[in-house]
Amino acid sequence: MSRPAVVRPRIVLAKPGLDGHDRGIKVVGMALRDAGAEVVYLGLQQTAPQIVGAALAEDADVIGLSVLSGVHLAVAAQLLTACREAGLDDVPVVVGGTIPPTDVDRLKALGVRDVFPVGTPLPDVVERIFDIARQGGRSS
Repeated sequence: MSRPAVVRPRIVLAKPGLDGHDRGIKVVGMALRDAGAEVVYLGLQQTAPQIVGAALAEDADVIGLSVLSGVHLAVAAQLLTACREAGLDDVPVVVGGTIPPTDVDRLKALGVRDVFPVGTPLPDVVERIFDIARQGGRSS
């Protein structure tokens, strides 16, 4: 099912797995909020079912993951599977963090819409996430 265009995107952000550092995702969340998005930050050590449950409850336009521990391929695959099982195929998933250049295409092949390696300029992150939300999010 196609979703209507987004006026004010709602973005669910989470730190899956055992990552213990969340400064970067908080900075991204504040930048998205300052640009006009509604941001729901779930915090550290979130599981795929927890993230999907929050995305359903919050009617998310985009789900954003921050992964610094090197398990980005596994957690992205788990989340995308959980999204499909919950009928959230139309909610784009983006991943940021310590992502080697060789894994960007691998993440996109799994179904991740966009990837933001460490060092991606913050204005680019915000612009690209808003563009993704406008391409197929909920109406506000």
